[in-house]
Amino acid sequence: MNIKAICFGAFALSVIGGAAFAGVLDEPSNMQPFFTDSGMKTMKSSADFETAWKATPKAMQASMMKECNDAAMSKPHAQFCARLFALGHHS
Repeated sequence: MNIKAICFGAFALSVIGGAAFAGVLDEPSNMQPFFTDSGMKTMKSSADFETAWKATPKAMQASMMKECNDAAMSKPHAQFCARLFALGHHS
């Protein structure tokens, strides 16, 4: 087998596999409304967080909640998910 074909195949699998693991909580445009800074390090106050949540489309809310209820997907977003759970949004 050609070494180029092997390398290309490995690269293609890594690109496809990486995209499969990215979720709605990993998309900056989805998460920005909940943070005060562009680096998304400081979350908004509870009242502002709830306002941002209510302004989020229902389909996006459902996707976010699905990921927050998945232990593996929510781990990097524990603070965000904890805020949602504090609002009573968990199953």
